[in-house]
Amino acid sequence: MTILTDAPNDMGDDSMVELGRIYWTRQGLRLAYSAVMVWLALSLVTALMPQAIHIPGTSPSTPGEVLRGLADGVVAAVTLPGLAVVVLGILAAVVNSRDVRRRDPVRRFTRQQRREGMVRAGGGCELEVGFGRRCGRPAEHGDHFYPWSKGGSSSLQNFVAACARCNRTKRARIPSPGQQQRLERRRREYVTSATSVSVGERQPLP
Repeated sequence: MTILTDAPNDMGDDSMVELGRIYWTRQGLRLAYSAVMVWLALSLVTALMPQAIHIPGTSPSTPGEVLRGLADGVVAAVTLPGLAVVVLGILAAVVNSRDVRRRDPVRRFTRQQRREGMVRAGGGCELEVGFGRRCGRPAEHGDHFYPWSKGGSSSLQNFVAACARCNRTKRARIPSPGQQQRLERRRREYVTSATSVSVGERQPLP
């Protein structure tokens, strides 16, 4: 029986709740930013469309008046979406600064963690391919389940064995709660009963 000395108590439910909060908050920010950029673009296009109608009996507008009216229309049209972009930018900067503050001062896993993590995975990649299936390639890397750049700990609980292809594909993206749940479910098939199947751990804010 393999004993993993760095394995914490199984806190899968709490970890999944935290991951869900983090994942959906960032997804919401990303969707909101996309929507606001579409709003901004449509407002700008609408403001630039020719709308001046000459009324008989009135003197035609001079080029300067046309340009001033166009500039005023553009400013009025982009004010609200522009403010929304600024607010979302500030929120994104706050989230990023908190990630930086959470970063584990130790970037790499220790040899012991790599050895125990690879043994736990049976030498195979633990990440998933299509339809939630486990990748069948040999593991070559130790990957942070919570990305290190997003505050993921360099701990055995946050270690997942990964092949080179899956490691490149995952990059620094935060996994979804569904991916975490499926990985923990797959681990129950190959991890000993004395070992925690929980995955994912973040550094606390200093």
